[in-house]
Amino acid sequence: MLWLKAFHVFAVISWFAGLLYLPRLFVYHQEATEQVVRDRFKVMERRLFMMTNVGAALTLLFGLATLGWWIYHVPGYMKSNHWLHAKLVLVFALYAYHGHLGRLTRQFASDSCRRSPRWLRLFNEVPAVLALGIAILVIVKPF
Repeated sequence: MLWLKAFHVFAVISWFAGLLYLPRLFVYHQEATEQVVRDRFKVMERRLFMMTNVGAALTLLFGLATLGWWIYHVPGYMKSNHWLHAKLVLVFALYAYHGHLGRLTRQFASDSCRRSPRWLRLFNEVPAVLALGIAILVIVKPF
């Protein structure tokens, strides 16, 4: 069980590296004026998004394995842990955010993204807010 948790935490860290940095690359990309710089950002964004996909997949794999262990070994685990339901809602929101990063990556690759740098900066804060909520739910277990 502890091994599953350790790998899950590592996968989450890997996933969040991309969730936090990719939108920052979008800001720099949107502000770039030289085509050679914009082309370089396209390569960086594509590669980072692929690594982010790996982190997201491993997070899901180890998260489901950990959850399965608890459900199998602790009868009624899902019914008695309401904090977990709230956490899963926030995790679902993170995967939706991840999907939107994929759309933005494709838009930047085709030079069709029209979002402002300001919007992208605000968008960049979403995973940090969700991570804070998840951390509070997992550690404090308020309900």
